[in-house]
Amino acid sequence: MHELSVCQGLLDQVARVAADHGALGVKHIVVRIGPLSGVVPELLQQAFPLARAGTMAADAALMIEELPVRVHCDACGADTEAKPNRLLCGECGDWHTQLISGDELLLASVELLKEEAHV
Repeated sequence: MHELSVCQGLLDQVARVAADHGALGVKHIVVRIGPLSGVVPELLQQAFPLARAGTMAADAALMIEELPVRVHCDACGADTEAKPNRLLCGECGDWHTQLISGDELLLASVELLKEEAHV
């Protein structure tokens, strides 16, 4: 299950973001994953509690947004959704397509905990 190492890499990136902003911790993490990324969202969600233990994100929630596969057709110029194992144009059915999206693994947002201002 390489999702644990993916989580650890993700949390390293989150820790750098938190440090850059002087945060005390992390409350919420949003990740966008395409079906061609090689990462199984359910396994990433399962690995997250183990990976976050002892980090700034120890109490953070992980939200995963699953993205569709999108292709650009060289024949008709259309940009359409496609199936991961069938990258055909949704307009004309041609197989001369280029992948636009669907292979992403992106850290979309991080909600940080900062020291509250004293009044």
